[in-house]
Amino acid sequence: MPPLIHDLPAILRAILPGYTLPHDGTHGLTHWARVLKNGLRLCKATGADTEVVPLFAILHDARQGNEYRDDGHGHLGAELAAWLRGSLVHLDDRRFDLLYEASRLHTDGSTTGDLAMQVCWDADRLDLGRVGIRPRPQKLCTTAAHGLIDWAHERAEREHSPTSAP
Repeated sequence: MPPLIHDLPAILRAILPGYTLPHDGTHGLTHWARVLKNGLRLCKATGADTEVVPLFAILHDARQGNEYRDDGHGHLGAELAAWLRGSLVHLDDRRFDLLYEASRLHTDGSTTGDLAMQVCWDADRLDLGRVGIRPRPQKLCTTAAHGLIDWAHERAEREHSPTSAP
């Protein structure tokens, strides 16, 4: 797998001041890290774009405003990516459109689209164990994700620790 070309720590430093929920909460940093690991594993298995998926992992919930329900946060995450474009997010138009749409639509339950978008959505859905939901194969987009359900679910349940320090 090629090395990541984006400076993810710099992106985190830019977005965390605007993140209003607990860093260790249901939609916080531990979730983003698991989505990143899920996504990279899926990229390796599927050949999906290794530039789009990591950015999605840390941007998709970065403007989540409520731990329980926040219907507009996908669009806000996409707009955050647009705000960072050119300074910290360096993608050509096609890849940026994939990142934007994957973020914007990630709560809609879609299962069709470009492979990079599908991997983004699967990486996020594989982490549903953090809220006590086991991912269902029919809600996943890729066959590779089906093979990761047990691994990802156990990890999400075990590693989600909303009482740990940020």
